[in-house]
Amino acid sequence: MTDDAQAVKLYPDDLEAGQRFTSPSHVMELDEIREFAGRYDPQFFHLDDELARDSLPLAGGLIGAGGEISWPRATWPGDRIHVESEIVTIAQSRSKPERGLVTFRSETLNQDGEIVQVFTPKIVSWRRPVIELRKNA
Repeated sequence: MTDDAQAVKLYPDDLEAGQRFTSPSHVMELDEIREFAGRYDPQFFHLDDELARDSLPLAGGLIGAGGEISWPRATWPGDRIHVESEIVTIAQSRSKPERGLVTFRSETLNQDGEIVQVFTPKIVSWRRPVIELRKNA
């Protein structure tokens, strides 16, 4: 495993509201988009170029699935995208003190700084073990 592949384990105790993270960028390739759409989101405007041209008013709007995810604009082949995430809130579970709830807001941006996806997940996370907290105190 290379240094780049090793993930740093973060606990809610290591985070604070307003903290930001940025991913590396990635160029979207046409074949990659079609493969993903064919497997996970086989809508006509993802798979057929002709039909996609006629669907832009809908595709350019707010399209969402799940709790809080939206795609305010299309991602096109050749776009270079990256994700910027910010921690919105951190809370300790009242019923399970070993857990925390972290809310992020992640924006996927293209090379022009335009937001192509907004995702606001709430993530249940284990808090730092008490034994480890005592060692570091």
